This record gives sequence, C-alpha cells and structure tokens, in this order.
Amino acid sequence: MSQPTSFSLDQPYTEIIVGHMDVELNEVGRQQAASLAERLSRVPEISAIYSSDLKRALETAETIVATCGKFEVIKDPDLRERHLGDVQGLLFREAAKVCPQAYRAFSSRRTDQVIPGGGESLDQLYHRAISSLQRICQKHTGKRVVVVTHGGVIRALYRRACSRRFRGSILNTSVNIIQISGDDVWTIKAWGDIDHLNQTGHSILVLGLVKHHLLLVLFLLE
Repeated sequence: MSQPTSFSLDQPYTEIIVGHMDVELNEVGRQQAASLAERLSRVPEISAIYSSDLKRALETAETIVATCGKFEVIKDPDLRERHLGDVQGLLFREAAKVCPQAYRAFSSRRTDQVIPGGGESLDQLYHRAISSLQRICQKHTGKRVVVVTHGGVIRALYRRACSRRFRGSILNTSVNIIQISGDDVWTIKAWGDIDHLNQTGHSILVLGLVKHHLLLVLFLLE
C-alpha cells in the first residue's frame, strides 16, 4: 500500500474529503482520545491494540497505550480509511465542479464503483478490512482486542456482521463491540457507545465538528 500524504487542514474537517490524507488530531480530538483511553484502562484482559497507520488513528492508539500500559501499538495499513482518489483533499462544496467524474464515483451507491485517481470501491475496502480482521482473529483467538480505525472500515465491518450496509452516522471515538466466534459468526454486542464523552462534557454537536479524526472497535474473539 502506498505511503499516505501528510496534510494540513485550514478548514474544519467536516468541509474536506479526507480519505487517505494523513491528518493529525486537533485539540478536541486529543481530549476525546484521552477520555477514551481512560475508559479503556478499566476494561479487563485486553490482549493487543491494533491501529491504522494514519496519524489521526495512530495518535489515538498511542494515547490508549500510554494510559493502559504494557502494550505496543501494532500498525496495520489495511486498517486505513477508504482511498478516495481524486476527491481527497477537496472541499465537499467544490468537489463536484473540480472533479465531476471522481465525485460521481465517490457519490455512487454501487459497491463496485472505483474512484478515479487510485480510489477504492466499497467492495475493495470491504475485502481489505475483513482480511485484516481475519488475520487478527488468527493471532488472538479467545482474546479481547482493541482496533483503532476509521469510519469506512467500521461500515465495512458492520456490513460483514449484519449482511447489510450501515446507513447512520459513525461517531468519533465511539466504542463498537463485535464478537467473532470460532466458526466465523460475527455478532454486534454494542454500537456507537460514547458514554466516555458524555461523562466529560463533550457534546455530540462538538463531536460532529471534528469529523474524520478517529474511530474505534473492540473485538471479542472466541
């Protein structure tokens, strides 16, 4: 997989199509990561922490490690966000005019639609994400594993567990728990849990203003 392009944002995250662009956490994102880390420090028997190698996820994983101790982050490029080709780095409001073909592909509901400029289809993202999780399952059978990843990957994992696409919002630092049995049955145990943010006073409105910085899944592997 190609190296991500480092990127500095002068616009709010919600206005820019990010994808593989290597955006760092902002201050609100760091506060949310710290709240998440404090919560996970109370979760027993975590055996490993995996992360996308993009900065916004990796810094979150490193914050969790610093709070929980005893781990090293295992980086996996296959946990990156979907590559969005020529629309990456463009403002949402301008993308349709600047790159109309790529924007139509980006907006398509077809799961096999690739995006010009090296962008992935939803099917390609799905197979990449599921392959990563299958490798993790093989290494950590019977263990609890934390995976720090991105919205597109989370949606792909939901599709695998529920055999349908997720239509709602994926909230930043939400804890989503999926149990994967030995016979490869995926069961969602919790979804979109942000109690750690509610307890620290960060509102969902603030959460929406820093979209795209990180997400998290907690897997129970049996």
